[in-house]
Amino acid sequence: MLAVENPIRYSSIKRKLDGITNTMLAQSLKDLESTGIVHRKQYNEIPPKVEYTLTSKGKSIVPILQQFANWGATNMQEKNTCGLSCKECRKIK
Repeated sequence: MLAVENPIRYSSIKRKLDGITNTMLAQSLKDLESTGIVHRKQYNEIPPKVEYTLTSKGKSIVPILQQFANWGATNMQEKNTCGLSCKECRKIK
């Protein structure tokens, strides 16, 4: 998401990650910021405005994550392989 929309606001991230709690999203973004993957920019405005962008470190991992996604899309289509459409996996959510 950050690789495509850069910068992106918290509310946009929240909308796109259906089902994530505010606590989980805030903590995840804080962790990504502390490891230098994401940069957080806060504007002193009312209402508050915060934007997130990928750092150069964050951008460097995008091709690797794309390869994982491509691998998963290819291999999850094989027979007898659990995938996102699996009824059992949906129960785990």
